[in-house]
Amino acid sequence: MSRPLSATEQVSTLRDQIRAHDHAYYVLDQPRISDAEYDHLFRQLQQLEAEHPDLVTPDSPTQRVGGAPLTQFPEVTHRVPMLSLANAFSENEVEGFDRRICELLGVDSVDYTAEPKLDGLAVSLSYEAGLLVQAATRGDGQSGEDVTSNVRTILSVPLRLNPAAPDLLQVRGEIVMPFAGFELLNQQQTAAGEKPFVNPRNAAAGSLRQLDPRVTATRPLAFLAYGIGDLSGALPETQFDLLQQLRLWGLPVSPLVARVTGIAACMDYYARLGQRRAGLPYAIDGVVYKVDRIAQQQKLGAVSRAPRWALAHKFPAEEAETVVNQIDVQVGRTGAVTPVARLRPVFVGGVTVTSATLHNQDEIRRKDLRVGDTVVVRRAGDVIPEVVRVVTARRPAEAVPFVMPENCPVCGAGLTQAEGEAVLRCPDGLACPAQLHRTLTHFASRKAMDIDGLGDKLIEQLVATGMVRTLADLYHLKPPQLASLDRMAEKSAENLFQALRASRQTTLPRFIFALGIRNVGEATALALARYFRTLDALMEADLDELERVADVGPVVAASLREFFQEPDNRRVIGELLAAGIRWPEMPVQPEEASPLAGKTIVLTGSFSLPRTELKARLQSAGARVSGSVSAQTDFLVVGEKPGSKLERAKTLDVVIVTEAQLVELIATPGGADQTSV
Repeated sequence: MSRPLSATEQVSTLRDQIRAHDHAYYVLDQPRISDAEYDHLFRQLQQLEAEHPDLVTPDSPTQRVGGAPLTQFPEVTHRVPMLSLANAFSENEVEGFDRRICELLGVDSVDYTAEPKLDGLAVSLSYEAGLLVQAATRGDGQSGEDVTSNVRTILSVPLRLNPAAPDLLQVRGEIVMPFAGFELLNQQQTAAGEKPFVNPRNAAAGSLRQLDPRVTATRPLAFLAYGIGDLSGALPETQFDLLQQLRLWGLPVSPLVARVTGIAACMDYYARLGQRRAGLPYAIDGVVYKVDRIAQQQKLGAVSRAPRWALAHKFPAEEAETVVNQIDVQVGRTGAVTPVARLRPVFVGGVTVTSATLHNQDEIRRKDLRVGDTVVVRRAGDVIPEVVRVVTARRPAEAVPFVMPENCPVCGAGLTQAEGEAVLRCPDGLACPAQLHRTLTHFASRKAMDIDGLGDKLIEQLVATGMVRTLADLYHLKPPQLASLDRMAEKSAENLFQALRASRQTTLPRFIFALGIRNVGEATALALARYFRTLDALMEADLDELERVADVGPVVAASLREFFQEPDNRRVIGELLAAGIRWPEMPVQPEEASPLAGKTIVLTGSFSLPRTELKARLQSAGARVSGSVSAQTDFLVVGEKPGSKLERAKTLDVVIVTEAQLVELIATPGGADQTSV
């Protein structure tokens, strides 16, 4: 007679059974038991773990839903960059790609792995010893956001891989929302009085970036793997074999992946997948071709931000006919006044389109577009709706030509047009409520002043009530004023007040970016801060000196000079500084390469220097600052009362340094290495 199983053995057996059924359902698409039987197994495991809490492990199927909501997503640096793909929109472009590949490899034909181009959100999953330890979004390709807690709630993402999986595996793939789940989610949104999502991709992205993992757990998300970033051990010989290996390790892979030879087979796959597109359970917007042999991929390498060995062949933009009900104009953050066609709702490419950009008056004249016209609308690149052409044969007699207004539709200022530009602009700057609204939204964004809780709806109220007329007014708001706004309780008001206080301590690159200067993005702001080191030096620079900065050409230099010569802009900057905005001094750039250049660094504990200053110094030395420790971390900087990051760093053999050692290392010109700390 066999002995009864211990609680440990029962838990282990149930977990193995549930993982096997998850694999069969989500990876193989071959469910082996009914939903009721699966629920019975799951409840058994939950009960045993409740009775024996010491047996609960992070990889248990019951531990998918995270705990308390996050306050923000920490930054993650990708050890291996997540590259983008070059796009092709015609057969000629694909033929050119194939011809270049054959010439570079010196062969007559090439084998490719062909697969659907999934229309979702790219992520990187890191597994160590078979366990999911981190999930990150693509971000800018070099760094993304840590969304581990949310990804753990997605049932098709295995928390533990099969035993044969390598010790280290970084999987690249796509988070998607199947059409059936998308429709159900929008029904729930509408029933709850919330705004429905525009399309499955936006729904997937919004669901994955919920600060509360419990919300993500309610969203019908799915994951499909399409490649790797890194792994320990040998690579399979081909891309196709790699995908089959990922499936064997327990990861879901599209069943539509195929190996094809030559351009004719690529085009045949493209045509067949295009015919099946409408019947697929999830959205795709094209086909991806990848050189099949890994050795050939490595030989071809990458150019700029894209691999030479891969190409995305996009499907044609979908078109539909509708009617222009009216034409409005909207005012952007930089004062650009853009005409927008308001359309009779029409379903195009999986989305109900109600408006489309018309760019400028010249474009309207060129297309001879009038209010009341029947038009062909296209989702350009399956994203931005645009009017392709007017169906003049169906023009009604009462169709009205459109003329751009002479004055700003929001503030009434006379519109201006710079020489050589087709765009009309409102010259009133922040005195125009529309520009103020959009400027405030940019100013508060995460990569600018990072004012948590200051969203679009709240900004709309602050502008409408007159509480905020300039950027500096934000820093004079008090909790009682904020609490008087709609949907703002006392606690929310206090949280926003504290977020505003915290944002006063920033960095010079962030402040320059936050000002919203036309043509000045985040990278340009950093380059300007490193070159000039002080705001005064930047504000007084002439065009010649501005153009000496890397990546600053005549157009950007002119935008900068124009911005800083405007008295109202200088006044607003002075008000912001008077309101207490400060940043640490930018360090002098060393002549030799910093030993921290290219290194990934994590901070834990409290320091004598403000974190913003430490981060600014590290970034100026060429380092990347991440919010979480992983196998890709080069240094952990430990202050007083360090958190759990310290123990994780020890487990992963990450180099640990003190604040004093870090400051010394930052000041050390090239030549140092990890042994110096």
